[in-house]
Order: sequence, then C-alpha cells, then structure tokens
Amino acid sequence: MAEQYDLIVVGAGPAGLTAAIYAARSRMRTLVLDEGMPGGQVKTTHKVSNYPGFPEDVSGAELAVKFTKQAERFGARIARAIEITDFDLKSEHKKFVLDEEEEVSAPTVIVASGAKPRELGVEGEKKFKGRGISYCATCDGAYFEGKHIHVIGGGNSAVEESLFLTQFAASITIVHQFDHFQAEASIAHEALQHPKIKVIWDSEPRGFYGEKGLDRLRIENVKTHQVSELPTDGVFIFIGMVPQTELLKDVVPLDKWGYVETDETMATSVPGLYVAGDIRSKRFRQITTAVADGTIAALAAQKYVRDLRAG
Repeated sequence: MAEQYDLIVVGAGPAGLTAAIYAARSRMRTLVLDEGMPGGQVKTTHKVSNYPGFPEDVSGAELAVKFTKQAERFGARIARAIEITDFDLKSEHKKFVLDEEEEVSAPTVIVASGAKPRELGVEGEKKFKGRGISYCATCDGAYFEGKHIHVIGGGNSAVEESLFLTQFAASITIVHQFDHFQAEASIAHEALQHPKIKVIWDSEPRGFYGEKGLDRLRIENVKTHQVSELPTDGVFIFIGMVPQTELLKDVVPLDKWGYVETDETMATSVPGLYVAGDIRSKRFRQITTAVADGTIAALAAQKYVRDLRAG
C-alpha cells in the first residue's frame, strides 16, 4: 500500500520549500521529494543580497538551510537524494515510486523542480562556477564592482543583463558566436552605444583558466578559427535556461521553450496538479518570485483538498 499524504512537492528549492512551509503549517500531511540536498539553485549562490529580511548578505547555503529547517519545523517530511523511478500524475490520487521501493501518493502535487542555466560545457566551467563564473547578474553583479568582465551570449537575456551590469563593472565585453545580436533591436542598439560595452563577434568560449581564481578566458573565432586568451575578472553566461520538466512532458502542455503555463493559482490542466518556481512560463525568475509561486500553489492545494473532503 502506498503511504498517503495530502500534498507531495517535487523539488526542494525556494518554491518547493515555501509550499511545504505553508502546507505543513496548515496541517496538511506534506512530503517533499528532492534528487539532491534541499536548496535548489540558491544553495550554490555565494551570497544573496536582495532577499527581504536579511539586511546583511546571506550565503545561499545558509538561506537554503533556513528554508529547510522551517519546513521541517512545521512537520513536512523531506526525502533527500531520492530518485523517482515511476509516477502517475494524471490520476485523481497521484502516485510516486521512490528508488524502486517506496510508494507514496496524494491527491495534490506541486512540481517545483526548477530550471537550470544552460551551460557551455567547456573546460573549466564547472571548476569556476560560483568562483568567477556566474549565471545571474541580479544575484552577483554587485560583487564585480569596478571589475573588467565578460558576458557570453547575444540574446535578450545576455544584452539586458550586460546593460544591468554596467552599473557595477568598469568594462563589459560581450562574446557572441554570431555577427549580430539576436536581442530586440532597441536593447541591442542601447548596448552597442554604451561606453562601457564592447563586443567580440563570431567567437565562442573554449575554456576558463586561473590559478587561485578565474583570470583568463580562451575564445575561438568561428570563422577564422583563431584562438586567443583574454584576461578577465569574471564571466557571466547567458545562453538560455533549461526547465527541468521531465515529469510533465506527457502530462501537461508545455510552451515552445519547454516551460509550463499555469493559471493565477499555479494550477495546470490536470486537477490537483500545480507548478511553482522556475519551470513556470513567466518573465522573471528570482528567489522571491519562486517563493511567491510556492505560497500561491500551497494555498490553492489546501483549497483543493478541502473541497475534495467536503464532497
């Protein structure tokens, strides 16, 4: 027999843990499933300066611990480092098989499995992630005050974030694989006219290097195949996001980028199935927006369970 819960949350990032806090505090029997350790992307962030309630910088790891402890304090069970080996999200009573052994079920599920920045997959990227390489200008831009940095990409995100970074960095060099931006014309023009921004066209990164920390970037011109190394104080990579929607691909419709569209209560087209956080189709993805999604999804799930019980 499957162990019964009122709510199962998939993903223990800020959205999932916030949902668990709200649900468990309202006395819903709540289970959180995570393939790793709780925290999501926030636990890999060196410092967080813009989360309300923390006038001083807080490490992402510390924030993740606080989220986790708060959820557990209200009685949520957090299953760490588990693998979902089978599942059924379409039935009225949704089921998961964990590590090919334990079966759990609930009438409501919130999927908050997140999205991750698309990586380049080149030498040194993993080594310097969080130590000179960032995927979030809002999170880390202020730590590069007066520095000479590079931005990888040429779409809307790369160009918009480059403009954002001009308030901190001394100079920004955008490295782009094509000979023109894919960004909207207005922001592309603004970037090209900005005195702090220059562009290296037709080039791709081939590696990141440094002794004590990241201090140089190797690039290759895709037309001439000339390879060069550039000194750098830091690199921001904006080549897209990858939503982690594997559980939902054959369950609910996804938009053309692979994100899930919901209504204002975070509900999907399947009754009792909600989505929160970075896998949602939305414009902004921050810790605070994830927390808001988790709150709304949990409140909607509570109402769904109450209505079920009322008949």
